Amino acid sequence: MRQLIQNSLNDCSEVLTNFLNNPESVLNIEKAATLIADALEKGNKVISCGNGGSLCDATHFAEELTGRYRHNRLPFPAISINDPAYITCVANDFGFEYIFSRYVESVGQTGDVLLAITTSGKSVNVLKAMEEAKKKGMTVICLTGKNEPEAIALSDVYLCAQGKRYSDRVQEIHIKIIHILIEAIEYQLEKKGKLY
Repeated sequence: MRQLIQNSLNDCSEVLTNFLNNPESVLNIEKAATLIADALEKGNKVISCGNGGSLCDATHFAEELTGRYRHNRLPFPAISINDPAYITCVANDFGFEYIFSRYVESVGQTGDVLLAITTSGKSVNVLKAMEEAKKKGMTVICLTGKNEPEAIALSDVYLCAQGKRYSDRVQEIHIKIIHILIEAIEYQLEKKGKLY
């Protein structure tokens, strides 16, 4: 049992180290945070989406922005596409692949940001949301675990945390990225006097 635990921690550390050793990682986190902060400063919003654990991460991102992170401050407009009534309605009437794109089509506006999370980089419903966001003139930031050409082409910022065999290793890096994004967004908005 202890060896299993140690192996898991070592595995996680290796994935994080590989992510840190990619010079694009820090630059892309900075770019993503700047794009989101600029959008929020202009009165736009952030929409986030993902499947399974990635939906949990998308929701966590939205609640930290609308609620609070480490300190009390102004709430920021952020929505995670996670309403089960809406999701099951669209999945039933149109197909599961449209559960995110129809939401983006209905409430997304030019200048908004979509945070799209897909560990595989191939989730059809997430890719369709990214396509719709581009049509609407939104900025698209993608968190993923693999370099997939279609997802890359639809992204303004592509943050790839390459895992090994399982998606949980990727998700562990994604939640770190999300927390850093929130901290960096707050930092930039505080410098502009837009935090309190």
